[in-house]
Amino acid sequence: MLITYDLPQKQTDIKFFTTTRQGGGISEANYASFNVSPFCGDNPEHVKHNLQLLADQIKISPVKILIPYQVHGTEIRKIDAEFMKSDIKEQAKLLHGIDALVTNIRGVCIGVTTADCVPVFLFDVSKQVVAVAHAGWRGTCAKIVSKTIHLMISEYNCKPENIQAVIGPSISMPAYQVGEELHTAFQEVGFPVDRIFIRKETGLYLDLWKANELLLLNEGIINSHIAIAGRCTFTECELFFSARRLGIKSGRMLSGIYVS
Repeated sequence: MLITYDLPQKQTDIKFFTTTRQGGGISEANYASFNVSPFCGDNPEHVKHNLQLLADQIKISPVKILIPYQVHGTEIRKIDAEFMKSDIKEQAKLLHGIDALVTNIRGVCIGVTTADCVPVFLFDVSKQVVAVAHAGWRGTCAKIVSKTIHLMISEYNCKPENIQAVIGPSISMPAYQVGEELHTAFQEVGFPVDRIFIRKETGLYLDLWKANELLLLNEGIINSHIAIAGRCTFTECELFFSARRLGIKSGRMLSGIYVS
């Protein structure tokens, strides 16, 4: 089962999705059943099988579904013709330590894996450029979405007014209780903390959806070009993997985007 999205401005040749736990896969226990991340401790043969199921569904070869080894940083990899000519080992090296991907190559699906963190899709329909970023609290605080937009502008001549964005399934503010150190971290880099943190009797809560929306707006993305899925991975735990519920040794969703 895939979660698909309606674009803020409808375009049929740009496709994107988020996988769920319920994809008919063969992974077990905390990876059950449809884990497609090769980096979270699952049986490699199970991951391979699940990726083939996904590839069959989106009609793209598994070797053209690119998944980086993420480190909660802000490194971005441009997927170009030179990258695609590299062998699998070289590609793996180039994808190590990467938290966002950008491409304009048709038929190549770029994705990030999450299990509470925020996947942010970006796309310029006029330039046929797509991107996806992994934005947990660290990536959000370090403004990975802003940096990805800057790369789209500098490398592909995209214009902010032509870029659309979708904030995918992740942990919601009511479920995301955090420590005071996060409030300090976001304040120090200029976030309007009164708009993204809420204090309750039970503690401090962070709204990653709002934080990433503010980054998009600050980069000149038009408000009507931004959509928020509004799906919480923590509360919808039967559908989505949640590291907060299951622990780090558990499955991940893949949020992928491609130009068909």
